[in-house]
Amino acid sequence: MKIDLKELSTRESERVEWKENVADIEDVVRTMSAFANDISNLGGGYVVCGAKETRDAHGFQQVELVGLDAKRFKEVENQALAHCRMNISPPLVPITEEVSMENGRRILVFLVPSTGHAHEYRGGGEKGGRYFIRVGRETREARNGLLTELLVRKGAKEPWDRRINSDANIGDIDLIGLRDGLRQMGLWDPQRPLEDYLSDKESLSNFVPPLMGRSWMDKEGHPRNFALLFFGAHPLRFIPGAYAIFSVYRGKDRSEPTSERVEVVGSLGEQAKKLIDLLNIEAYVAFDKTGEQPNQVKYPRRALQEAVINAIAHRDYELDQPVRITVFSDRIEITSPGSLPRGIDPERFRQGKATAHWRNQALAYFLSKLQLAQAEGQGIPTIIRVMQEEGCPPPSFEFTEENVTCILPAHPRHALMRELSMIENKIILGNHQEAVEKLEVLLKVDPYNFRCIELYCEVSNLLGTSDRVYEWLQSDLIDWKRINPATLLVLAECLAGSAGASAKELAKDLMSNALSDLLEESEIKRVALNYRRMKDDDKAVELIDNVCARNPAFRTSSILRSIAARARMDLAKKCMDAGRNRDHTPERRRKAWVLCRDYLARADDDIRVALENVKNDLDRDYIQRDLDFLRQMQQIARKPEPRRGVSERPRHGGRRPTVRKA
Repeated sequence: MKIDLKELSTRESERVEWKENVADIEDVVRTMSAFANDISNLGGGYVVCGAKETRDAHGFQQVELVGLDAKRFKEVENQALAHCRMNISPPLVPITEEVSMENGRRILVFLVPSTGHAHEYRGGGEKGGRYFIRVGRETREARNGLLTELLVRKGAKEPWDRRINSDANIGDIDLIGLRDGLRQMGLWDPQRPLEDYLSDKESLSNFVPPLMGRSWMDKEGHPRNFALLFFGAHPLRFIPGAYAIFSVYRGKDRSEPTSERVEVVGSLGEQAKKLIDLLNIEAYVAFDKTGEQPNQVKYPRRALQEAVINAIAHRDYELDQPVRITVFSDRIEITSPGSLPRGIDPERFRQGKATAHWRNQALAYFLSKLQLAQAEGQGIPTIIRVMQEEGCPPPSFEFTEENVTCILPAHPRHALMRELSMIENKIILGNHQEAVEKLEVLLKVDPYNFRCIELYCEVSNLLGTSDRVYEWLQSDLIDWKRINPATLLVLAECLAGSAGASAKELAKDLMSNALSDLLEESEIKRVALNYRRMKDDDKAVELIDNVCARNPAFRTSSILRSIAARARMDLAKKCMDAGRNRDHTPERRRKAWVLCRDYLARADDDIRVALENVKNDLDRDYIQRDLDFLRQMQQIARKPEPRRGVSERPRHGGRRPTVRKA
């Protein structure tokens, strides 16, 4: 092979290293291992010994050929090749070329091709090996994320999502969650035994490995990381960063005195759906009948979904930081831990023209099966397109070594937010009537703004005029079935305090529509307490029993179980009253006492679970008082035992039992 040094000097500096005196052989060998590792996918590189890089009078790069004498030439060649065999694992065999100079000296060129291995370098006094890569024109040690990326690219390590998590075992998989999740994805076959899904041989698809895996030294299988994320009972126990933080600031920065914050946990599918629901709340419609587009969303829902799914699917889960979604009055920032993958040009990424790249391909597969993710490479172009179609400013992207942030600016028509902030101040200052009048004006323009509705309920409660909320809901302005579940609960709480029977019935309808699998414990508590306020203990008990049946995690909730216990005791009181009522038939009274004892027995179970799981002493005192009262009720409701000497013969013709003489 004929090496043209003049042509070589015009190549990218990432591929050529010039060494004048070669004082440090180990430095040369480290550079060769970096070229062989080729993390930037450039095809390898050249190490030129006996030449140095300089600049001409105009500042342009040029090469000055110094050359090596015969002795130094042979010494450098032999030592470098020996180091490549002995100090690099797997060994490296570069191609050597010599270029003669007119003065008799020679240039030594090592041509190092890219290989399919990750080459580890061990220096003379080093205990452990290191991996080197080229970053620009420098040779650097690969650490943390760069090292992982190198090992994954070279096949020395599986991608993170496919890796076996040796700290977890099959007991850490939520079997009910596995079944329900696979049903949603269309991957569950009821005829197939469960063991197939949890084996280390059977995979769900050709695109993903089995949920379980084992190394050569393992006697039992371990879940892979993607299995823990989607089907694990407690993903955070094994993957510390596998959660998201959703924050809302009412101003344009974090200097606001108050904010809202939600920590979103659970399986990756549950997190994605919860975050999409929270973001969709921000995608409300602002009405302006004077404009060409009277109905204008603040943020396109499609853009919000694509941005948050990208953040979840492409993040670096080896970092313990969460995905962060921060809502400001004029923008939404979605931050995904981990740098932009190497090889992706930032400018092409910003334009939506970057080559498709999945950091976690197994996660992408399951998110696609849940119909949350699009095909490869469509996320960023879709965000750019829908933002433009809705008239929003274009999205922007910021990159650091720690994270990637997508910034979605709000549609310019967001002055309503400032108006609501002023109304909140009026409520704080006690100008309730003025606040409610301004809110009614705003609701005529935008009847589905959740914050406006919630403020309207708040100030109506303060004025004692919840009936006006009922009248507003009954008007033609709004279809309340389009309101998000959290706001429906606020409306229901407002109507529950109304004196009107129709308003209370509507409150029950609102709560029924608000109920879904996505409700948090605090929201279920609010619904149950609303039923209790409306003297509908049956509904409160039914609600808590149903959510406990659907979600086993709620069965140990001291809050929900204590509410259920009180509701059952109130129902037992009604049964006692019926059992004592002489206007009822004897059979009806007997059944009332049986039902009373059943309610009390179930209340006993509820209180026992509540006491076992209560977290603070104050709540424990309240529950203990409930238990003491329950014991009194059980004493009253105890089934009477037949008196000694009384014959319990069937009654005929109204005859009384006879008492035998001793």
